[in-house]
Amino acid sequence: MIDWAARGADTPQDRDPRQTAPRALRITADRLPDLLADLDARLREGRGFSLATMNLDHLVKLRENRAFLDAYRAHSHVTADGNPIVWLSRLAGRPVDLVPGSDLIGPVTRLAAEAGTPVALFGATAEALAAAEVALCRDAPGLRVVARIAPPMGFDPTGPAADAAIEEIGASGARLCLLALGAPKQEIFAAHASARLPQTGFMSIGAGLDFLAGTQTRAPAWVRRMAGEWLWRLAGSPRRMAGRYARCFAILPGQAVSALRARRG
Repeated sequence: MIDWAARGADTPQDRDPRQTAPRALRITADRLPDLLADLDARLREGRGFSLATMNLDHLVKLRENRAFLDAYRAHSHVTADGNPIVWLSRLAGRPVDLVPGSDLIGPVTRLAAEAGTPVALFGATAEALAAAEVALCRDAPGLRVVARIAPPMGFDPTGPAADAAIEEIGASGARLCLLALGAPKQEIFAAHASARLPQTGFMSIGAGLDFLAGTQTRAPAWVRRMAGEWLWRLAGSPRRMAGRYARCFAILPGQAVSALRARRG
């Protein structure tokens, strides 16, 4: 499923229409400066995109959820969100930058402010979205947030509520939408929405808006530098996170073997 050795983007527009075999997933954004340059060009030219940030939890879910897998395959950009993904890529002989969704928010919204690109915020709660907007506008002077949408409980990313949200995003004029729904909902919604709004960029950022709003606390920078953010989350919510991390660790040996095979050609 994961092609650790593959390089470069392989968007739906880039593929040979005669190709029938399922496309292997890959990290398309090797370097952060190149990614930001491409996103800047797309924002300025009105070309949409859908960006997902791959981590081990996603790899577990991709095995179990076909809709999630299909949505990932439709994304134009995939970054390495999590040190294990970076390490596996290095093991395959293809080093990539660590690019978590939360770390992309500031650089991309500053690009949006400079380009005059209207932004929509989708996810979390109404209160968190309002607080996140204040933080975003403080960090990126001139940023225009034209829609704040807090989805209902039990939100179906391809159901009637999703269609209504897509209509609202389109009517707002937003050309960048930050999605804070959590996986797999945000990626499935991004694939669904980008097909309807091809001039809008959809960026999945997990808990990024909650971090900005202060409704959730991210691990300190020194913990992240030591690759210990997972321990921070585990300590903060052991019952919820223990099972998730156990499933993530269980797939690591197989992924390491796949990466080594890719390195050897």
